[in-house]
Amino acid sequence: MAFPTCGPRPRNAAATRALILEAAESRFARESYDDVGMRDIAGDAGVDPALIVRYFGSKEGLFRAALDHCHEGSTLFDGDRETFGTRIAHEIVYGTKSPKKMQGLQMILRSISSARAMEVVQQQSCERFMNPLATWIGGDDGAVSARMAAALMMGMTVSKEVTGGLALTEAECRSLEQRLARILQDIIDGA
Repeated sequence: MAFPTCGPRPRNAAATRALILEAAESRFARESYDDVGMRDIAGDAGVDPALIVRYFGSKEGLFRAALDHCHEGSTLFDGDRETFGTRIAHEIVYGTKSPKKMQGLQMILRSISSARAMEVVQQQSCERFMNPLATWIGGDDGAVSARMAAALMMGMTVSKEVTGGLALTEAECRSLEQRLARILQDIIDGA
């Protein structure tokens, strides 16, 4: 009976890249951008640091990819414009936490003191969220309306997470949802 010979394990670039991304997300969510080293992430992922450079080019490239990986795709524009306020208010009040989105938020908050990291965050925020929202809203005040809606949505979401939930009765949650829906819809409609 012949036994298979042992040799080097097969390489799987996609699996290695995913492993590095998971390690980077976890590390960037726990420590600031400036405190995280490529060797730290490589050690967490169990890979040679040269692989990080090979797949992502630099620490900045890895940070950018990790933020992208936490982005689960926006549902802001799914549905009719007339129901925007209702849809988003319901999601804010009753939506469940997304571990990926929360990890992305932690990455942003931990790296806020780094000029380099914040440059990446600001660029991605504009490209992935603010500019598409302003375009979707349209009109002369589309950019202003997008900023107002974003401030309200982000503020409510961060507030909910920071305080550990809404701590409201069901009747209060319904009231919050209705009021938030009206305000968001007015912002989108330019009222």
